[in-house]
Amino acid sequence: MKTYLVGGAVRDKLLGYPFHEKDWVVVGATPEIMEQQGFTPVGKDFPVFLHPKTKEEYALARTERKTGRGYAGFSFYCGEDVTLEDDLIRRDLTINAMAEDEHGNIVDPYGGQQDIVHKKLRHVSDAFLEDPVRILRIARFAARYHHLGFTIADETNALMRKMVDNGEVDHLVSERVWKEMERALGEAAPDIFIQSLRDCGALARLFPEIDALFGVPQTATHHPEIDTGIHTLMSLQQAAKMTDSTVVRFATLLHDLGKGTTPEHEWPRHIAHEDRSLPLVKQLCGRIAAPKEYKELSLMVAQFHTHCHRALELKPATLLKVLQQTDSFRRPERFAQFLMCCEADARGRTGFENREYPQAEYFSGALAVSQQIDVKDISARGFTGKDFGDEINRLRLAKLTEYKNNSNHKTIEPT
Repeated sequence: MKTYLVGGAVRDKLLGYPFHEKDWVVVGATPEIMEQQGFTPVGKDFPVFLHPKTKEEYALARTERKTGRGYAGFSFYCGEDVTLEDDLIRRDLTINAMAEDEHGNIVDPYGGQQDIVHKKLRHVSDAFLEDPVRILRIARFAARYHHLGFTIADETNALMRKMVDNGEVDHLVSERVWKEMERALGEAAPDIFIQSLRDCGALARLFPEIDALFGVPQTATHHPEIDTGIHTLMSLQQAAKMTDSTVVRFATLLHDLGKGTTPEHEWPRHIAHEDRSLPLVKQLCGRIAAPKEYKELSLMVAQFHTHCHRALELKPATLLKVLQQTDSFRRPERFAQFLMCCEADARGRTGFENREYPQAEYFSGALAVSQQIDVKDISARGFTGKDFGDEINRLRLAKLTEYKNNSNHKTIEPT
Protein backbone atom coordinates (compact mmCIF):
# COMPACT_ATOMS: atom_id res chain seq x y z
CA MET A 1 0.00 0.00 0.00
CA LYS A 2 1.47 3.34 -1.13
CA THR A 3 0.00 6.83 -0.91
CA TYR A 4 0.67 9.69 -3.33
CA LEU A 5 -0.32 13.35 -3.47
CA VAL A 6 -1.98 13.89 -6.85
CA GLY A 7 -3.67 16.37 -9.14
CA GLY A 8 -4.04 20.06 -8.45
CA ALA A 9 -1.83 20.24 -5.38
CA VAL A 10 1.14 18.80 -7.29
CA ARG A 11 0.45 21.01 -10.30
CA ASP A 12 0.16 24.22 -8.30
CA LYS A 13 3.21 23.44 -6.14
CA LEU A 14 5.27 23.22 -9.32
CA LEU A 15 3.70 26.42 -10.65
CA GLY A 16 4.21 28.27 -7.39
CA TYR A 17 0.45 28.88 -7.46
CA PRO A 18 -1.58 28.96 -4.22
CA PHE A 19 -3.66 25.89 -3.38
CA HIS A 20 -5.76 24.84 -0.40
CA GLU A 21 -6.98 21.32 -1.04
CA LYS A 22 -4.96 18.12 -1.21
CA ASP A 23 -6.09 14.96 -2.95
CA TRP A 24 -4.45 11.62 -2.41
CA VAL A 25 -4.47 8.33 -4.30
CA VAL A 26 -3.79 4.99 -2.64
CA VAL A 27 -2.21 2.14 -4.61
CA GLY A 28 -2.36 -1.49 -3.52
CA ALA A 29 -5.22 -1.24 -1.02
CA THR A 30 -8.83 -2.35 -0.71
CA PRO A 31 -11.86 -0.69 0.89
CA GLU A 32 -11.54 -3.15 3.76
CA ILE A 33 -7.93 -2.19 4.41
CA MET A 34 -8.80 1.51 4.35
CA GLU A 35 -11.59 1.09 6.88
CA GLN A 36 -9.37 -1.04 9.11
CA GLN A 37 -6.96 1.88 9.25
CA GLY A 38 -9.69 4.27 10.40
CA PHE A 39 -10.62 5.90 7.08
CA THR A 40 -14.28 6.85 6.60
CA PRO A 41 -15.88 5.82 3.27
CA VAL A 42 -17.68 8.70 1.50
CA GLY A 43 -17.57 7.84 -2.22
CA LYS A 44 -20.84 7.03 -3.93
CA ASP A 45 -19.58 5.85 -7.32
CA PHE A 46 -16.07 4.65 -6.40
CA PRO A 47 -14.07 4.17 -3.18
CA VAL A 48 -13.15 7.54 -1.63
CA PHE A 49 -12.27 7.90 2.03
CA LEU A 50 -11.68 10.66 4.54
CA HIS A 51 -8.48 10.54 6.57
CA PRO A 52 -9.28 9.95 10.26
CA LYS A 53 -7.34 13.06 11.34
CA THR A 54 -6.87 15.48 8.42
CA LYS A 55 -10.24 14.70 6.79
CA GLU A 56 -8.55 14.99 3.39
CA GLU A 57 -9.82 12.75 0.60
CA TYR A 58 -8.02 9.53 -0.24
CA ALA A 59 -9.20 7.63 -3.33
CA LEU A 60 -8.22 4.14 -4.32
CA ALA A 61 -6.32 4.02 -7.61
CA ARG A 62 -8.81 3.14 -10.32
CA THR A 63 -9.36 2.61 -14.00
CA GLU A 64 -12.55 3.56 -15.80
CA ARG A 65 -14.45 2.38 -18.84
CA LYS A 66 -16.96 4.32 -20.91
CA THR A 67 -20.41 2.71 -20.73
CA GLY A 68 -22.75 5.47 -21.89
CA ARG A 69 -23.18 9.11 -22.81
CA GLY A 70 -22.30 12.04 -20.58
CA TYR A 71 -20.48 12.57 -17.32
CA ALA A 72 -22.07 9.63 -15.51
CA GLY A 73 -21.56 7.07 -18.27
CA PHE A 74 -18.59 5.24 -16.72
CA SER A 75 -17.82 2.06 -14.82
CA PHE A 76 -14.84 1.88 -12.46
CA TYR A 77 -12.38 -0.78 -11.32
CA CYS A 78 -10.44 -0.31 -8.06
CA GLY A 79 -8.48 -3.54 -7.61
CA GLU A 80 -5.20 -3.85 -5.76
CA ASP A 81 -3.48 -4.45 -9.09
CA VAL A 82 -4.29 -0.96 -10.43
CA THR A 83 -1.01 0.95 -10.77
CA LEU A 84 -0.36 4.65 -10.22
CA GLU A 85 0.23 5.06 -13.95
CA ASP A 86 -3.15 3.40 -14.65
CA ASP A 87 -4.81 5.93 -12.38
CA LEU A 88 -3.01 8.96 -13.78
CA ILE A 89 -3.69 8.18 -17.45
CA ARG A 90 -7.44 8.51 -16.97
CA ARG A 91 -7.02 12.16 -15.92
CA ASP A 92 -7.76 15.09 -18.21
CA LEU A 93 -4.56 17.12 -18.60
CA THR A 94 -0.91 16.19 -18.38
CA ILE A 95 -0.36 18.88 -15.75
CA ASN A 96 -3.06 17.16 -13.66
CA ALA A 97 -1.60 13.69 -14.20
CA MET A 98 1.39 14.01 -11.89
CA ALA A 99 1.92 12.59 -8.42
CA GLU A 100 4.29 13.18 -5.51
CA ASP A 101 5.51 10.37 -3.27
CA GLU A 102 6.22 10.54 0.45
CA HIS A 103 9.79 11.68 -0.23
CA GLY A 104 8.76 14.59 -2.44
CA ASN A 105 9.71 12.86 -5.70
CA ILE A 106 7.54 13.74 -8.70
CA VAL A 107 6.03 10.87 -10.68
CA ASP A 108 5.32 12.26 -14.16
CA PRO A 109 4.72 9.51 -16.75
CA TYR A 110 2.86 11.71 -19.27
CA GLY A 111 4.92 14.90 -19.60
CA GLY A 112 3.17 17.25 -17.20
CA GLN A 113 6.35 19.03 -16.14
CA GLN A 114 7.33 19.63 -19.75
CA ASP A 115 3.91 21.13 -20.48
CA ILE A 116 4.29 23.40 -17.45
CA VAL A 117 7.55 24.67 -18.94
CA HIS A 118 5.88 25.17 -22.34
CA LYS A 119 2.70 26.53 -20.71
CA LYS A 120 0.40 24.12 -22.52
CA LEU A 121 -2.91 22.62 -21.48
CA ARG A 122 -2.69 19.22 -23.17
CA HIS A 123 -4.84 16.10 -22.84
CA VAL A 124 -3.26 12.93 -21.44
CA SER A 125 -4.86 10.42 -23.81
CA ASP A 126 -7.74 9.99 -26.24
CA ALA A 127 -9.84 8.92 -23.25
CA PHE A 128 -10.30 12.68 -22.92
CA LEU A 129 -13.04 12.30 -25.55
CA GLU A 130 -15.21 10.28 -23.20
CA ASP A 131 -16.12 12.97 -20.67
CA PRO A 132 -17.79 16.20 -21.90
CA VAL A 133 -17.20 17.96 -18.57
CA ARG A 134 -13.57 18.12 -19.59
CA ILE A 135 -14.42 20.75 -22.21
CA LEU A 136 -15.62 23.03 -19.43
CA ARG A 137 -12.70 22.15 -17.18
CA ILE A 138 -10.08 22.90 -19.83
CA ALA A 139 -11.75 26.24 -20.58
CA ARG A 140 -11.74 26.99 -16.85
CA PHE A 141 -8.05 26.10 -16.52
CA ALA A 142 -7.36 28.37 -19.49
CA ALA A 143 -9.09 31.18 -17.59
CA ARG A 144 -7.18 30.40 -14.39
CA TYR A 145 -3.69 30.27 -15.88
CA HIS A 146 -4.04 32.75 -18.73
CA HIS A 147 -2.07 35.37 -16.82
CA LEU A 148 0.80 32.88 -16.57
CA GLY A 149 0.83 32.47 -20.36
CA PHE A 150 -0.94 29.10 -20.63
CA THR A 151 -2.86 28.22 -23.79
CA ILE A 152 -4.78 25.14 -24.94
CA ALA A 153 -2.75 22.83 -27.16
CA ASP A 154 -3.98 22.69 -30.76
CA GLU A 155 -4.49 18.93 -30.64
CA THR A 156 -6.50 19.23 -27.42
CA ASN A 157 -8.69 21.94 -28.92
CA ALA A 158 -9.23 19.61 -31.89
CA LEU A 159 -10.46 16.89 -29.53
CA MET A 160 -12.76 19.38 -27.81
CA ARG A 161 -14.24 20.33 -31.18
CA LYS A 162 -14.66 16.65 -32.02
CA MET A 163 -16.66 16.18 -28.80
CA VAL A 164 -18.90 19.06 -29.84
CA ASP A 165 -19.35 17.70 -33.35
CA ASN A 166 -20.20 14.17 -32.18
CA GLY A 167 -22.84 15.46 -29.76
CA GLU A 168 -21.10 14.40 -26.55
CA VAL A 169 -21.29 17.97 -25.21
CA ASP A 170 -25.08 17.88 -25.54
CA HIS A 171 -25.26 15.36 -22.71
CA LEU A 172 -23.87 17.75 -20.09
CA VAL A 173 -26.33 18.20 -17.22
CA SER A 174 -27.22 21.71 -16.07
CA GLU A 175 -25.75 21.28 -12.60
CA ARG A 176 -22.30 20.48 -13.99
CA VAL A 177 -22.46 23.30 -16.53
CA TRP A 178 -23.35 25.79 -13.81
CA LYS A 179 -20.73 24.48 -11.39
CA GLU A 180 -17.93 24.92 -13.92
CA MET A 181 -19.37 28.23 -15.13
CA GLU A 182 -19.45 29.70 -11.62
CA ARG A 183 -15.93 28.52 -10.86
CA ALA A 184 -14.67 29.94 -14.16
CA LEU A 185 -16.27 33.30 -13.41
CA GLY A 186 -14.17 33.43 -10.27
CA GLU A 187 -10.90 32.93 -12.13
CA ALA A 188 -8.41 35.65 -13.05
CA ALA A 189 -9.55 35.88 -16.70
CA PRO A 190 -13.18 34.67 -16.99
CA ASP A 191 -13.42 36.04 -20.52
CA ILE A 192 -10.91 33.36 -21.60
CA PHE A 193 -13.38 30.70 -20.44
CA ILE A 194 -15.98 32.05 -22.87
CA GLN A 195 -13.45 32.49 -25.67
CA SER A 196 -12.13 28.94 -25.19
CA LEU A 197 -15.63 27.50 -25.45
CA ARG A 198 -16.18 29.52 -28.60
CA ASP A 199 -12.90 28.36 -30.14
CA CYS A 200 -14.01 24.72 -30.00
CA GLY A 201 -17.66 25.36 -30.92
CA ALA A 202 -19.06 24.54 -27.47
CA LEU A 203 -20.32 28.06 -26.77
CA ALA A 204 -22.95 27.78 -29.50
CA ARG A 205 -24.26 24.53 -27.96
CA LEU A 206 -24.09 25.48 -24.28
CA PHE A 207 -24.67 29.24 -24.37
CA PRO A 208 -26.18 30.05 -27.79
CA GLU A 209 -27.49 33.40 -26.50
CA ILE A 210 -23.91 34.54 -25.87
CA ASP A 211 -22.52 33.00 -29.04
CA ALA A 212 -25.11 34.90 -31.09
CA LEU A 213 -23.49 38.21 -30.09
CA PHE A 214 -20.31 37.58 -32.07
CA GLY A 215 -20.37 39.13 -35.51
CA VAL A 216 -23.15 41.57 -34.60
CA PRO A 217 -21.97 45.17 -35.23
CA GLN A 218 -22.60 48.21 -33.05
CA THR A 219 -22.26 51.92 -33.76
CA ALA A 220 -18.56 52.69 -34.11
CA THR A 221 -18.89 56.09 -32.41
CA HIS A 222 -19.75 54.54 -29.07
CA HIS A 223 -18.24 51.11 -29.72
CA PRO A 224 -14.91 51.34 -31.59
CA GLU A 225 -14.50 47.58 -31.12
CA ILE A 226 -17.67 47.20 -33.28
CA ASP A 227 -18.39 43.53 -32.54
CA THR A 228 -20.94 42.96 -29.76
CA GLY A 229 -19.33 39.70 -28.72
CA ILE A 230 -15.95 41.37 -28.32
CA HIS A 231 -17.59 44.16 -26.33
CA THR A 232 -19.18 41.56 -24.06
CA LEU A 233 -15.80 39.94 -23.35
CA MET A 234 -14.22 43.36 -22.78
CA SER A 235 -16.97 44.22 -20.31
CA LEU A 236 -16.36 40.94 -18.49
CA GLN A 237 -12.65 41.82 -18.33
CA GLN A 238 -13.52 45.13 -16.71
CA ALA A 239 -15.86 43.48 -14.22
CA ALA A 240 -13.08 41.06 -13.27
CA LYS A 241 -10.78 44.02 -12.59
CA MET A 242 -13.38 45.69 -10.39
CA THR A 243 -14.62 42.83 -8.24
CA ASP A 244 -14.26 39.17 -7.33
CA SER A 245 -18.07 38.84 -7.22
CA THR A 246 -19.14 36.10 -9.60
CA VAL A 247 -22.69 37.50 -9.46
CA VAL A 248 -21.52 40.83 -10.88
CA ARG A 249 -19.36 39.13 -13.49
CA PHE A 250 -22.22 36.88 -14.61
CA ALA A 251 -24.70 39.76 -14.92
CA THR A 252 -22.14 41.76 -16.90
CA LEU A 253 -21.71 38.82 -19.27
CA LEU A 254 -25.45 38.69 -20.00
CA HIS A 255 -26.20 42.42 -20.14
CA ASP A 256 -26.54 42.73 -23.95
CA LEU A 257 -28.10 39.42 -25.02
CA GLY A 258 -30.89 41.22 -26.85
CA LYS A 259 -28.45 42.61 -29.40
CA GLY A 260 -28.05 39.09 -30.71
CA THR A 261 -31.67 39.18 -31.92
CA THR A 262 -31.60 42.61 -33.59
CA PRO A 263 -32.77 42.28 -37.22
CA GLU A 264 -29.84 42.80 -39.58
CA HIS A 265 -31.56 45.66 -41.41
CA GLU A 266 -31.47 47.64 -38.14
CA TRP A 267 -27.72 47.19 -37.58
CA PRO A 268 -25.66 48.80 -36.16
CA ARG A 269 -28.41 50.27 -33.98
CA HIS A 270 -30.10 48.08 -31.38
CA ILE A 271 -33.38 49.70 -30.48
CA ALA A 272 -35.17 48.08 -27.51
CA HIS A 273 -32.45 45.49 -27.05
CA GLU A 274 -32.99 45.82 -23.30
CA ASP A 275 -36.50 44.39 -23.49
CA ARG A 276 -35.42 41.69 -25.93
CA SER A 277 -32.68 40.65 -23.51
CA LEU A 278 -35.07 39.71 -20.70
CA PRO A 279 -36.53 36.45 -22.09
CA LEU A 280 -33.05 35.41 -23.21
CA VAL A 281 -31.62 35.94 -19.72
CA LYS A 282 -34.48 33.90 -18.26
CA GLN A 283 -33.98 31.18 -20.86
CA LEU A 284 -30.22 30.89 -20.27
CA CYS A 285 -30.49 31.01 -16.47
CA GLY A 286 -33.22 28.39 -16.48
CA ARG A 287 -31.29 26.03 -18.73
CA ILE A 288 -28.16 26.03 -16.58
CA ALA A 289 -30.01 26.30 -13.24
CA ALA A 290 -28.35 29.58 -12.26
CA PRO A 291 -29.19 30.60 -8.66
CA LYS A 292 -31.85 33.22 -8.02
CA GLU A 293 -29.46 36.05 -7.10
CA TYR A 294 -27.58 35.61 -10.39
CA LYS A 295 -30.76 35.66 -12.43
CA GLU A 296 -32.24 38.67 -10.61
CA LEU A 297 -29.17 40.88 -11.00
CA SER A 298 -28.78 39.82 -14.64
CA LEU A 299 -32.35 40.82 -15.42
CA MET A 300 -31.91 44.15 -13.66
CA VAL A 301 -28.71 44.98 -15.52
CA ALA A 302 -30.15 43.91 -18.87
CA GLN A 303 -33.24 46.05 -18.41
CA PHE A 304 -31.80 49.19 -16.82
CA HIS A 305 -28.14 49.53 -17.81
CA THR A 306 -28.88 52.16 -20.47
CA HIS A 307 -30.86 54.16 -17.88
CA CYS A 308 -27.73 54.20 -15.76
CA HIS A 309 -25.61 55.34 -18.71
CA ARG A 310 -28.05 58.26 -19.18
CA ALA A 311 -28.36 58.95 -15.44
CA LEU A 312 -27.06 62.53 -15.69
CA GLU A 313 -29.76 63.35 -18.26
CA LEU A 314 -32.72 61.72 -16.50
CA LYS A 315 -35.48 63.81 -14.99
CA PRO A 316 -35.93 63.49 -11.22
CA ALA A 317 -39.16 61.55 -11.74
CA THR A 318 -37.35 59.04 -13.96
CA LEU A 319 -34.51 58.72 -11.46
CA LEU A 320 -37.07 57.87 -8.78
CA LYS A 321 -38.84 55.40 -11.03
CA VAL A 322 -35.60 53.50 -11.75
CA LEU A 323 -34.70 53.45 -8.04
CA GLN A 324 -38.13 51.98 -7.31
CA GLN A 325 -38.12 49.45 -10.14
CA THR A 326 -34.70 48.16 -9.12
CA ASP A 327 -35.89 47.80 -5.52
CA SER A 328 -32.90 49.88 -4.44
CA PHE A 329 -34.52 51.19 -1.24
CA ARG A 330 -34.90 47.67 0.17
CA ARG A 331 -31.79 46.18 -1.44
CA PRO A 332 -29.10 48.87 -1.69
CA GLU A 333 -26.31 46.28 -1.78
CA ARG A 334 -27.71 44.76 -4.96
CA PHE A 335 -28.10 48.23 -6.44
CA ALA A 336 -24.40 48.80 -5.80
CA GLN A 337 -23.73 45.58 -7.75
CA PHE A 338 -25.94 46.90 -10.55
CA LEU A 339 -23.89 50.09 -10.75
CA MET A 340 -20.70 48.04 -10.92
CA CYS A 341 -22.04 46.08 -13.89
CA CYS A 342 -22.99 49.28 -15.68
CA GLU A 343 -19.53 50.72 -15.12
CA ALA A 344 -17.95 47.54 -16.48
CA ASP A 345 -20.19 47.82 -19.55
CA ALA A 346 -19.21 51.45 -20.12
CA ARG A 347 -15.50 50.67 -19.82
CA GLY A 348 -15.69 47.50 -21.91
CA ARG A 349 -15.01 49.42 -25.09
CA THR A 350 -11.85 50.06 -27.06
CA GLY A 351 -10.30 53.30 -25.79
CA PHE A 352 -12.76 53.65 -22.90
CA GLU A 353 -11.11 51.20 -20.51
CA ASN A 354 -9.92 53.94 -18.13
CA ARG A 355 -12.67 56.48 -18.74
CA GLU A 356 -14.39 57.92 -15.69
CA TYR A 357 -17.96 56.82 -15.09
CA PRO A 358 -19.64 59.57 -13.01
CA GLN A 359 -23.05 58.00 -13.58
CA ALA A 360 -22.40 55.41 -10.89
CA GLU A 361 -21.53 58.02 -8.27
CA TYR A 362 -24.46 60.16 -9.39
CA PHE A 363 -27.00 57.34 -9.14
CA SER A 364 -25.54 56.24 -5.82
CA GLY A 365 -25.94 59.79 -4.54
CA ALA A 366 -29.50 59.91 -5.84
CA LEU A 367 -30.33 56.84 -3.77
CA ALA A 368 -28.68 58.33 -0.70
CA VAL A 369 -30.58 61.63 -0.79
CA SER A 370 -33.90 59.97 -1.54
CA GLN A 371 -33.46 57.82 1.55
CA GLN A 372 -33.30 60.92 3.74
CA ILE A 373 -37.01 60.82 4.50
CA ASP A 374 -38.42 60.99 8.04
CA VAL A 375 -41.00 58.21 7.88
CA LYS A 376 -42.05 58.77 11.52
CA ASP A 377 -42.88 62.40 10.74
CA ILE A 378 -45.05 61.35 7.80
CA SER A 379 -46.91 58.93 10.05
CA ALA A 380 -47.27 61.58 12.78
CA ARG A 381 -48.89 63.91 10.25
CA GLY A 382 -51.66 61.36 9.80
CA PHE A 383 -50.77 59.81 6.46
CA THR A 384 -51.86 56.20 6.06
CA GLY A 385 -52.27 53.62 3.30
CA LYS A 386 -51.84 54.91 -0.22
CA ASP A 387 -51.52 58.49 0.99
CA PHE A 388 -48.56 57.46 3.11
CA GLY A 389 -46.78 56.01 0.08
CA ASP A 390 -47.67 59.01 -2.08
CA GLU A 391 -46.20 61.38 0.50
CA ILE A 392 -42.97 59.41 0.65
CA ASN A 393 -42.71 59.58 -3.14
CA ARG A 394 -43.45 63.32 -3.13
CA LEU A 395 -40.70 64.00 -0.61
CA ARG A 396 -38.25 61.73 -2.44
CA LEU A 397 -38.99 63.50 -5.70
CA ALA A 398 -38.35 66.86 -4.02
CA LYS A 399 -35.03 65.56 -2.71
CA LEU A 400 -34.05 64.29 -6.15
CA THR A 401 -35.04 67.56 -7.82
CA GLU A 402 -32.83 69.50 -5.42
CA TYR A 403 -30.05 66.95 -5.91
CA LYS A 404 -30.16 67.26 -9.69
CA ASN A 405 -30.24 71.06 -9.62
CA ASN A 406 -27.21 71.19 -7.34
CA SER A 407 -25.23 68.44 -9.09
CA ASN A 408 -21.80 69.30 -10.46
CA HIS A 409 -21.63 66.23 -12.67
CA LYS A 410 -21.15 66.87 -16.35
CA THR A 411 -23.18 65.06 -18.98
CA ILE A 412 -21.17 62.62 -21.07
CA GLU A 413 -22.16 60.56 -24.04
CA PRO A 414 -24.24 57.44 -23.37
CA THR A 415 -22.94 54.00 -24.34
